[in-house]
Formats: sequence, C-alpha cells, structure tokens
Amino acid sequence: MRLPPFHLAVKVGDLASARDFYTGLLGCPEGRSSDTWVDFNFYGHQLVCHLAPSGQTRDGVGTHSNPVDGHAVPVPHFGVVLEMDQWNKLAGKLKENGVRFVIEPYTRFQELPGEQATMFFLDPGGNALEFKAFRDIDSQLFKT
Repeated sequence: MRLPPFHLAVKVGDLASARDFYTGLLGCPEGRSSDTWVDFNFYGHQLVCHLAPSGQTRDGVGTHSNPVDGHAVPVPHFGVVLEMDQWNKLAGKLKENGVRFVIEPYTRFQELPGEQATMFFLDPGGNALEFKAFRDIDSQLFKT
C-alpha cells in the first residue's frame, strides 16, 4: 500500500535561509512559493515554510523535550524514515557542512525491538527535525 503524502507547515524567520537549508543542504526540490511561504518536496511529502513575523520564531530547541534512550528529544519535531544507506549519506553530508546536531547521529535501542539510527538537528527557523533509519523498515518500524 502506498502511503499518502503528509502536509506540514512550519514557521521560519527567513525564506532564503529555508531555501538554502531544505533545497541546498537536504536536496528537497522547491515547489510553489510566494513572498511569505515556500513549498518543498520533503522526500515525497509537502513541507511548507511560512515566514513568521519578527520575534515569533523559536529560539533554540523546541519548547519541550522528553527523555528517550538517555537523550533529551525535542518536542515537537518531524522528519523522515530513510533507508540505512540514505541515512548514512545524509549524516555524512550534514557533518561535512558543519550542521550542529541537537542529538548526534547514533543507533538507539541497540539489540532491542525497534533498533534504529537517528539524528536530530534544527532548520534555520528553529524547527527540530529527526531523520531515522532501520535495517529493515517493514519489519522494524512499528515493532514493540
């Protein structure tokens, strides 16, 4: 079954920085845009970055965090589950480009159901992103 694409809209303080980050760094093609928003093809999903008035973007990591596997996971956050080779390539590219990680790339829940590679970082608007990967997405994604 093909999953339907999701739509997510987030606040950013600067559309040029959002374009540099999502298209330039993450490789997400740009779609429609105006002077106050821009659409991106976020791995087959629609991500819209809306320009927020000055002072209305978040500073730092989210507004809350929850402990997961010994790390403070920012809430809210969004992201994509990638194939392991895609995840490794992206992690390398982000490191090469000096991205500051909220949670450095690592494997969590080792030797347990749901073992996964994960990393967290912020976009230029302060929105937290998580990219993760499983050895076998179909058998591990919803494993309890």
